[in-house]
Amino acid sequence: MTCSCQNIRNNNTRESLEILEQILLECDEETNLITLLQKVQNSYGYLPENVMKEIAIKRNIKEAKVYGVASFYSQFRMKPIGKYLIMLCQGTACHVNGSAAIESALKDILDVSEGEITPDGLFTYINVACLGCCSLAPVMMINDQTYAKLTYDKVNSIISEIRGSGK
Repeated sequence: MTCSCQNIRNNNTRESLEILEQILLECDEETNLITLLQKVQNSYGYLPENVMKEIAIKRNIKEAKVYGVASFYSQFRMKPIGKYLIMLCQGTACHVNGSAAIESALKDILDVSEGEITPDGLFTYINVACLGCCSLAPVMMINDQTYAKLTYDKVNSIISEIRGSGK
């Protein structure tokens, strides 16, 4: 999932609400909250606080309900992420096959902790419960691409290639 919203990531001003207004025009009142939040996240790259408050106002629902849905489902993010979201599997097979060492490699190579954005704005890594690729353990996904049987050197090579490609 690549976000095309670099110019609004850190913009919580009223003008950023224009995007929400367009989304609300495309969605009728019957559109469920999850679908609406998905569309918002696809546009903003995450769910900005001011946008969630505005959804509550425009849809005449309690802010707590919007936050409750957004925080319940792991697909939703409340903070901006880098251009490339790295999801590192921490499921049983990956754990047994060294996902802790791969997380250590990511911290070392990216020089950030889980959930943080690299200074160049390219990467954010998060741990996930399972990617469903147990036979490929340890495994990570970067946006929609899966990388398997990871080692420190493989992770370093993958990150270097992405950084060097200028994508």
